[in-house]
Amino acid sequence: MSVFLVYLLAFVFIMVLFKIAIVVPEQECYVVERLGKYTKTLESGFHLLVPFIDNIAYRQNLKEDALDVDPQICITSDNVQVEVDGILYLKVIDPVKASYGIDNFRYGVTQLAKTTMRSEVGKLELDKTFCGREGINDNIVRALDEASENWGIKVTRYEIRDITPTPTILEAMESQMRAERIKRANILSSEGKKQARINVSLGDKQDAINRSMGEKQRRINIAEGRAKAIEITSQATAEGLTLVAQSLSMPGGKTAMGIRLAESYIARFRTTLAQCDVSVYPAELAGLASIADIIKNAGKGSGKIPAGSSGAASAGGTK
Repeated sequence: MSVFLVYLLAFVFIMVLFKIAIVVPEQECYVVERLGKYTKTLESGFHLLVPFIDNIAYRQNLKEDALDVDPQICITSDNVQVEVDGILYLKVIDPVKASYGIDNFRYGVTQLAKTTMRSEVGKLELDKTFCGREGINDNIVRALDEASENWGIKVTRYEIRDITPTPTILEAMESQMRAERIKRANILSSEGKKQARINVSLGDKQDAINRSMGEKQRRINIAEGRAKAIEITSQATAEGLTLVAQSLSMPGGKTAMGIRLAESYIARFRTTLAQCDVSVYPAELAGLASIADIIKNAGKGSGKIPAGSSGAASAGGTK
């Protein structure tokens, strides 16, 4: 009987020890009630409680927690149904409020996130929901912070995971995307052809300008060359006339000029006679008959017609 009593006392002692000695882990808090009323909050470490009077009512985890927001149907502002789900990140900052402010803050904040998400998606059109995720996330976090202020929690982030339209909408979006790509391809092709034509026309224009400039420069060069030639010729002629005038003013100059003119005349006359079958010359040239006879008889023996002293015209013979 005494042995049984010893074991009973040992068991009671161990039970009391477990009741009064509490070790709280790091990043956790225990809410203690005494006779059903909140007494204190135990942070991490070793604590002693009053046995059978103090009771640990709630254990709160102070780490950041991630909650899945179940997929739900949302309707956009252009009356398109999409299925949206997300992930909610929250943290307990006040264990007392988290214990007594709401029965289950995880369920409450999840439901609040769903309703807020439906409201935010309903403000946007379908095309803007895909590119406006960041704005939707910020608005949901702001709304949850305001609503859960008395729950002792802090919503740190909300991320939309998937936005899935209905199969009909997906097919329409794919058709629209294909049409848009075809449109962009046609526009790029037309722009390329336009640019090519512009480049060709600019090249033709520049080629015509270059050709006209070259032709202009060529004509200018020819004109300058002709002007220079005329200028040189005129200068040479003027110099020659100056020399002739100077020679005529010298003694014997006029006689030399007459002889020179006679030689030139005779040379021209000889050329004329050589090219004609019948020659006619005035009687005043009778003094030059001997010269004419020499010209006529230069290997072409034919009859000669002497000129009369009366000044009448004489006719030459035929070769």
